[in-house]
Amino acid sequence: MKVYEALANAFAAEGATHVFGMMGDANMHWMNALAGHGTRLYEVRHEGSGLSMAHGFARATGRPGIVTTTSGPGTAQLATSMIVASRARIPLVAFCGETSLGDTSAVQYLDQRRFAAAIECEFLQVTKADSAEDIVQQAFYRARTESRPVMISAPFDVQLQEFDGFNEYVPSTDLIRPPTLLPNPERIARAVELIAAAKRPVIIGGRGARRAEAGAQILELQRRTGALLATTLQAKNWLYGESDYHVGIAGLFGSKIAMELLQEADCVIAVGASLNHYTIESGYLFPEASFVQIDTAPHLVMGNGRVADAYVQADAISGLNELNAALDARGVDLEGFHTTEVHRKLTAPLIDPAEYQSGNGLLDPREAISVIDAELPGEIGLVLGSGHQTDFGTMLFQRSREITSNYGMFGAIGQAPLLTIGIAVATGEPMFVVEGDASFLMHLSEFETACRYGLPVLVVVMNDEGLGAEYHKSKAKGLNAELALISTPELGAVAKSLGGNGATVRTTGELRAALAEYVRAPGPTVIDVRITRDVMSVPYRRIQYGEDV
Repeated sequence: MKVYEALANAFAAEGATHVFGMMGDANMHWMNALAGHGTRLYEVRHEGSGLSMAHGFARATGRPGIVTTTSGPGTAQLATSMIVASRARIPLVAFCGETSLGDTSAVQYLDQRRFAAAIECEFLQVTKADSAEDIVQQAFYRARTESRPVMISAPFDVQLQEFDGFNEYVPSTDLIRPPTLLPNPERIARAVELIAAAKRPVIIGGRGARRAEAGAQILELQRRTGALLATTLQAKNWLYGESDYHVGIAGLFGSKIAMELLQEADCVIAVGASLNHYTIESGYLFPEASFVQIDTAPHLVMGNGRVADAYVQADAISGLNELNAALDARGVDLEGFHTTEVHRKLTAPLIDPAEYQSGNGLLDPREAISVIDAELPGEIGLVLGSGHQTDFGTMLFQRSREITSNYGMFGAIGQAPLLTIGIAVATGEPMFVVEGDASFLMHLSEFETACRYGLPVLVVVMNDEGLGAEYHKSKAKGLNAELALISTPELGAVAKSLGGNGATVRTTGELRAALAEYVRAPGPTVIDVRITRDVMSVPYRRIQYGEDV
């Protein structure tokens, strides 16, 4: 057996069912061996795109995503996407071929160890044949237990050596025994004291609580305490359809009503949410509140520089069960925010349709989001990118559905469509992504990848024919905003030329028709929504002009 075969066997034992990447001299033997195990290999048009697809796959499955590249330039293409995955704390393993060990004169030579350090990736190198299986096991173990990307760098000459291992490979999953974190009774008692003394409590559910599927426990806590329910951006719209007192996102992307109500809170109960400066607006949202925090981390410092008044280290379900039981034993039953007046405020429309500025062949982005949310069924998942045009969807999508946000992860545009492809591969279900025109065009070639594999991916391009964020920032700063404008072709026609479906829409009727066609027969589709630049998103109005909106 060759080393590359042993490496492929180990990857298969680790559960490598899907791999994204591009073939080259230094990884082609490994890819051929892996294909022999039934692994599905997704050939992409750019290695960095493949990594982002693996990132999306990992988010959808909870398993390490896998990407592969050849040596040197193939590996170097991973840079931006690797940093995004690292900042997002995504478990991921990159199998990167390498030039022959020590051959610094090779055309494709790259010091891949130093490169990995620069892009915030753990580095492991296969320097001898008998270490091959240990390297794979260690890579997957670190990816799984540390929730981070790991690069396996495999010199081509070492891959071709003979492997004489005789022991059965032990996958990293056999080495991991996740502990059940039971809450400290004294900290639960302290949390009960704070909650019982509150008049206006708020619960913030984060990505950790959503992953733990702790929805029933959170809703029970809300019922008992009369709390408002908010989420972090990464858990947007979670439980939205199951609570009459859901205020949406806490933070910059919250509505004005949410901002006003959350500032009244005197106790914040965070579950699986780090309470970073985005979520609590560096303390602006909760100036007078005490904090109860349930999280698996040993210790967390919040975005206001403080630690919680009652920090409970526990998994979400155990912590909430103990907290609910203790509140029940004490007879805590609060009205809190659960009043007719608060309910009236929360059920009022976020945007008065009379404010829409559609016309002259361009849609108001707010109206477009309203139509998209209404027309696409809740079972179709959503991915949100970053940038000015994405802000409208981030704030205004209301229907309860699975939502993945890439906002704030290194601030890199263009990632969201790639994540969507990876999620669609993982689930096999229809997915849609809302992205700006510049972001989508950055990796346009990968729409062809979605077409080639027949993936049910819908890309909704909020197209203002420019760099929206830079356009509005330039206007606010007195700079020449025209420099941020970039014309685009009819992207619906481009999508068709690449083998998919597409439409360019300029009215709500055209948008509804295009969405209905996708729902009728989900397949790779681009809807180019031409929008006006005359509407600035609420977050930008707050940041650039200090408006109270």
